[in-house]
Amino acid sequence: MSAPHTRPTQTPPERPTRGKRGTRRGGGFSWFTERYDRFVLPAPAFLLVVLLLVFPVAFTLYMSLHSWNGGLRPPEFVGLDNFARTLEDARFWGGVLRTGYFVGLAVGMQVVLGVAAALVFHRKFVGRGAARAFFLFPMIATPAAIALVWKMMFDPTLGVLSYLSQAVGGPPITWTSDPNLVIPALAMIDTWQWTPLVMLIVLAGLAALPHEPYEAARIDGAGELRVLFSITLPLLRPVVLTAAMFRLIDCIKTFDTIMIITAGGPGHSSEILNLYAFNQNLSFLNFGYGSALLVWLTLLVFGVAILLTIARRKGATSS
Repeated sequence: MSAPHTRPTQTPPERPTRGKRGTRRGGGFSWFTERYDRFVLPAPAFLLVVLLLVFPVAFTLYMSLHSWNGGLRPPEFVGLDNFARTLEDARFWGGVLRTGYFVGLAVGMQVVLGVAAALVFHRKFVGRGAARAFFLFPMIATPAAIALVWKMMFDPTLGVLSYLSQAVGGPPITWTSDPNLVIPALAMIDTWQWTPLVMLIVLAGLAALPHEPYEAARIDGAGELRVLFSITLPLLRPVVLTAAMFRLIDCIKTFDTIMIITAGGPGHSSEILNLYAFNQNLSFLNFGYGSALLVWLTLLVFGVAILLTIARRKGATSS
C-alpha cells in the first residue's frame, strides 16, 4: 500500500528587518541613495555650481569692504569707504557714461539691423538657407580673433578701411586714435558680431506669430507697411525686448574686444566700467577699490535686467 501524497511545505520569504531608525539592515548608504535619489544624484553638481557662483560673489563683497594691495599683509577693513571713493571719482563716472554710450549705440544698432534681417530672411527666396548660414558667420568666431582682424582693418596706414576711404578721395580715418570715433568704432564691431543673434531670436518669434491677424488684415485690404507696423512689430515687441535684454546684459560686460583693440585708449576715451575695474584690480593692485567697482557693475547689470523684464511683461500684456 503506497504512502499518501503530501505537498511540500513552502516557507514564506523573510522580510527585511529594519533597525531602530528605520534603515534596512545591510542597506546602508545604498538604500538611502535609492530612496532619495532625486536629491542625492544632482547634489554634487548643485554644490559645485553653488560653490562657483557663491564664492566669487562673497569674496568680491568681502574685498569691497577692505583695502588690500596684495602681499602678505592681511586686508584692512574700511567699511564703505571704497564705495564713497567711487562716488567722488571722475574716472568712475566717465566709465559709467562711456558704458552707457557704448551699450546704447551697439544694442540700438543690433536691434534695428537684427529685426530688419529677420524680416528679410523670414521671406522665401532662392538661396535663403545659404544666406542665413553666411549671416551667422560673425557670431561663430571668437571675440579675440575678431578683435585682431578689426584692429588690422582699423589701421590708418595699412588698414583696408583707410584704403577704401582714400580710394574715394577721402583722408585716412583714425578710427581708434580719435576720441570721438573710438566708441562708435567699437560699437560697430560689436554690432557686426552680434546682430545675427538678435536676428535668430526675432526670426523664431516671427515663426511663432499667429496667422489669424494676417488673414483678417488681408481681407480688409491692408498693405504690407500697414501690416508691418500694426500687426508684426506690436506682436514682436516681447521678443524684441528679450533680445535687447540679452544683448544689453552681455554688452555691459564687454571686455576682450576693447582690451585688445584700444586697451581703454586713447587716454581713457574707451575705458568702460568693466575695463576700469580690471585696471584697478590687476594693473594697480587696488583689490578693494576694484571690487567695489565690480559691485557697482553687477548692480548696473541687475538694474538693467529688472527694468527690461518689467518692460517685456508689460509688452506681452499689452500685445
